Amino acid sequence: MEQIEPVIICYSAKGKVLAGKIARKFDAQLLCSPSKQMVQQAFSEGTPIIGICATGILIRILAPLLNDKFNEAPVIVISSDGENIVPLLGAHHGANELAQELADILLAKIIKTSASDRRFTRSLDEPPRGYVLADANLAKNAMKKVLAGEKVLLNGEADWLSEAGYELNVQGEVEITISEEIANKNTLTYHPKTLIIGVGAERNAPTNELIGLVENTLKTHNLSPLSIAAIASIDVKADEKAINELATHFNVPLRLFTADSLAREQVPNPSKIVKAEVGTSSVAEASAIKAGELIVEKQKSKRTTCAIGKAALPIDIENFGVARGILHIVGIGPGEHEQRTISAIGALKNSSDWVAYGFYLDLIADLKRAQTEHRFPLGDEEKRVRHALELAAKGKEVALICSGDGQIYAMASLVFELLDASGKRAISKNAKRVEIISHAGISALQMASNRVGAILGHDFCAISLSDLLTPKKNIIERLEGAAKADFVTAFYNPRSKTRTDLLDRAKEIFLEHRPPTTPVIIARSLGRKDEAIKIVELKDFNPCEVDMMSIVLFGSTNSKSFMRGDGRAVAYTPRGYAGKVETE
Repeated sequence: MEQIEPVIICYSAKGKVLAGKIARKFDAQLLCSPSKQMVQQAFSEGTPIIGICATGILIRILAPLLNDKFNEAPVIVISSDGENIVPLLGAHHGANELAQELADILLAKIIKTSASDRRFTRSLDEPPRGYVLADANLAKNAMKKVLAGEKVLLNGEADWLSEAGYELNVQGEVEITISEEIANKNTLTYHPKTLIIGVGAERNAPTNELIGLVENTLKTHNLSPLSIAAIASIDVKADEKAINELATHFNVPLRLFTADSLAREQVPNPSKIVKAEVGTSSVAEASAIKAGELIVEKQKSKRTTCAIGKAALPIDIENFGVARGILHIVGIGPGEHEQRTISAIGALKNSSDWVAYGFYLDLIADLKRAQTEHRFPLGDEEKRVRHALELAAKGKEVALICSGDGQIYAMASLVFELLDASGKRAISKNAKRVEIISHAGISALQMASNRVGAILGHDFCAISLSDLLTPKKNIIERLEGAAKADFVTAFYNPRSKTRTDLLDRAKEIFLEHRPPTTPVIIARSLGRKDEAIKIVELKDFNPCEVDMMSIVLFGSTNSKSFMRGDGRAVAYTPRGYAGKVETE
């Protein structure tokens, strides 16, 4: 996502009212009286912090983490009456802009404490979007000279300097350069993000070959990698390993164009071979010239090509080409907010679109900001997954949401099945090229075992009792195999309104191989308001108590259950440590 949303914190009832107003305006997370660790974690993750509290509170919490002013998250303090705003940290790295937004909302006064902020609207270590400092350390000394009254000698074009209040003069003592060329070590230089590296590669070309070609080309033409706005190529190369790793190497996005779009560009070195292969006579040069001007013609290595294009101004990358789509397979756990993984939360926040069974979307409603929801009824799993893949094929970042873990009786396997499908079930070519990222979630069987003790302490298996996709005959064979093998067994989809016999059959089969006192766990609506869990003996287990919101676990012959002093029943499966101790 483009910009990290702030977190709002407060420590008083009076501040809570103001904090709520700001949180609603920014559609941001509100934390009332958060722990020291929570605030430090948010800061460490680069999350902007808006505190409605005394400055001393945040100073004491964050002081141990302060070591790099150029990479620290913005921190702002607002008085509880909402009248004064202080950019506490990261003033030149987002805090000033955020403070101005807040001041406009609250009609408050911004209290700036640095000399540069009082005199200029933008400090020299705070270039606008689209410009990168070659050496941030040079900005500090240059700022001192400007504050002492020295004028700026500007090489290049930068209206933002004069707009910020700096006096430009051909006789200036403080030299500033705006250029795509590699910076002079002694000159304060800003590199504009105006370069597009157009690339082509044979299928499975080595990554180091492509990186080497681009690096040598930049060096030969004295161009700085900091001026690269994006790597660009044809859309059929969206999943090309070398091209994706090239973008990662330079920490810039990959942008893609169709063959028709590239074919419209006039380039100096068209190729009939390339046209026959991909439908356009140029990939590297045609992609690069999308920037505006082709400044470096096609360069070749054994299996890769590159060219460089240049724009007159920093490129608005959001409107340049199409990104490679990303599909996140997100396991949200059983339902509790606390049981979501950090990886899953990050994927949900970063995605522009959420695709899921409607009930799952309700479970994560607290995380929703500007995401577009795509709700599906229970069933229609293939339509759901196909829709998610085709959304990602348009260059979007999409979350396909599953309860528990996406790999366990959920959508992950269907995603890869469709990626592998052909014929009538085939998805579009672009959908086949999207990036797939899986985010593990806590499964129902794990949560059930955690709730009752450690029933999964030894070998276990899971069996779905749904015969919608699996023949009943196969399910019964698996039940017999699990019972004979003495696995602790978790039953997913144990019983529906119309399918009631298989759980009864499971009980019959397991009683043939397990003691009647074997512990059975019945867990319903794990992690939700109506959660209910109990332990019974296998002989007393009543399948009629179970529904599709439940998971059932049968213990092994070694599983045990007992009552603790606080009245809580627990169940566990020993691994055999007692025998080991006796042997020793």
